[in-house]
Amino acid sequence: MTATSGYARDQRPRPAILGQLPRISRPDGSPIRVLLVDDEPALTSLVTMALRYEGWAVDVAHNGRQALAKFDETGPDVLVLDIMLPDLDGLEILDRVRESDSYTPTLFLTARDSVLDRVTGLTAGADDYMTKPFSLEELVARLRGLLRRSGHLAPPADETLKVGDLTLDSASREVRRAGRRVSLTATEFELLRFLMRHPRRALSRAEILDRVWNYDFAGRTSIVDLYISYLRKKIDADWAPMIHTVRGVGYMIRPAE
Repeated sequence: MTATSGYARDQRPRPAILGQLPRISRPDGSPIRVLLVDDEPALTSLVTMALRYEGWAVDVAHNGRQALAKFDETGPDVLVLDIMLPDLDGLEILDRVRESDSYTPTLFLTARDSVLDRVTGLTAGADDYMTKPFSLEELVARLRGLLRRSGHLAPPADETLKVGDLTLDSASREVRRAGRRVSLTATEFELLRFLMRHPRRALSRAEILDRVWNYDFAGRTSIVDLYISYLRKKIDADWAPMIHTVRGVGYMIRPAE
């Protein structure tokens, strides 16, 4: 089943496919809450139907101002955001959201499909990027992966990691280097946490991909290189580098020399 930028070949999700995985919820048992932002009612109706098969609560906004108001009102667990909207574009919406909220996982769902568009969306603070037309089954799988990486499916872990002057608090999801707070997206945070759990160890791209991402990215190790570059810009930009490339293997984190 494929959704286009407004219509689908099959107008109803197939519950036998979408509902075959165990349902997930918030740690307190309440439904996962999704904010879906798109100006095409046919598309939002179809996606809403698919996500409700998962048992999730879905709020819909059809323009940027509605999106910002509903984000503040509902506090969603995950944000699905089109880029081309009639008032504010999705990049501006995400920029405003990130001013007060660094961790809500965000997926861009858009017709803009160039490599530059993808890189722009991800560097703006999104955690994933899908283009139209798209598979509803893949969308659900991607959102499940985002929720898993962001820690929304389990109570906050009481874990504090320290490597050199870099600290990571899993419960508060705060990262600091030399006492200065570093703002990370949900995926960047999970990648850094995995690196910091194994300091001074060379981690292969395949190992990182398996532990940080889900099966949707199987074999696509380039996504690891992309997110390592994002981390370096935030963790190493103003200090001596801590994240190092291990030639022929992957990456390692160690205290700065």
